[in-house]
Amino acid sequence: MEIKRVVVTGLGALTPLGNTVDEYWKNLIAGKSGADYITKFDPELFKTKFACEVKGFDPLEILDRKEVRKLDPFSVYAMATAHEAINDSKLDLEKVNLNRGGVVWGSGIGGMKTFQEECFNYKDGDGSPRFNPFFVPKMIVDIAAGHISIKYGLKGPNYVTVSACASSNNAIIDALMLIQLGKSDFIVTGGSEAGVNITGIGGFNALKALSTRNDSPQTASRPFDSTRDGFVLGEGSGCLILEELEHAKARGAKIYAEVVGGGLTADAHHITAPHPDGLGAINVMRLSLEDAGMKPEEIDYINVHGTSTPLGDIAETKAIKEVFGEHAYNLNISSTKSMTGHLLGAAGAIEAIACIKAVQDNIIPPTINFEHEDENIDYKLNLTLNKAQKRTVNAALSNTFGFGGHNTSIILKKYND
Repeated sequence: MEIKRVVVTGLGALTPLGNTVDEYWKNLIAGKSGADYITKFDPELFKTKFACEVKGFDPLEILDRKEVRKLDPFSVYAMATAHEAINDSKLDLEKVNLNRGGVVWGSGIGGMKTFQEECFNYKDGDGSPRFNPFFVPKMIVDIAAGHISIKYGLKGPNYVTVSACASSNNAIIDALMLIQLGKSDFIVTGGSEAGVNITGIGGFNALKALSTRNDSPQTASRPFDSTRDGFVLGEGSGCLILEELEHAKARGAKIYAEVVGGGLTADAHHITAPHPDGLGAINVMRLSLEDAGMKPEEIDYINVHGTSTPLGDIAETKAIKEVFGEHAYNLNISSTKSMTGHLLGAAGAIEAIACIKAVQDNIIPPTINFEHEDENIDYKLNLTLNKAQKRTVNAALSNTFGFGGHNTSIILKKYND
């Protein structure tokens, strides 16, 4: 069987740094923080009072009011980025075969806000089971892919992957394989998450997973810094249009990059902590390189999972050194979560976009907020600290790992015919 080549022909982003791809990328390169005090609810009694929220977004620009009421925010975010990416791709939906167009989305939690509201309403009522008829279809995690397919008439593969913070990388890898195997001509993929709410912040606080640097939200996400104290919760969405190469060429599509490989592994170690030696991360990067048919020396940039947690940052840098050997010191490495916060199931999508733009523009977004060295981290590695760096980027690797021990890695490279 011929394995088909897969390229990226459209992008969409809704992030704490900007509500379009261009705005997001401009602020990433500038090293801006998307963190600030929470506005979506009163966090006064919470241990963490800040997050990386989406700002200035009006869903009525793309959806009518009646539709918005039927959607959880995570689905609204998905619809917004799918709208941008499909427009960007210039796919003519009147001409392409919609039976061979699909949606493979990712989300770690789905309609958390909807679930929260319905439970609160029941608790505050008189015990009568008065639930919104849209409660279940707003909440279920697969519904984002359903809404995208309905809006655009896409009748091919349609589902959502759930692997916690690895979800949207998982979705991109599934989309890649479906197109490689000839099951689809193009797939709308990516992920969305809307976890900045009472239960999201409260739940992660109870896990002691979030930073509590309430006196300085903008500097709280500080990967590789010895004073890091947990991740900063983010929200938003990223969307990529993956397309079979010959299908893209036949319609004269703009090609951003080629998706050449992906890997999926499990730590089989702990529900929330990474393997201390990064064994799952080592395996997944090796698998993605093998899948891409590439040598470690061909990678120029790694966008790390890099959540600013005490254990995770150490394990990931160990894994990179194990996989890349001496070449690890020639790489640029950065954590864009230092700016966006952690978008959970949407993280892989917006970080894949950062890799694509790095490949396109030959510049590496920084890891901001670094001040203090950690004796357990090797600073001979180029962690792109505090300022973007220009260099030729022919290929980039993006890692996302999730609670449950899920590890995913994808490789994107410059397109050459």
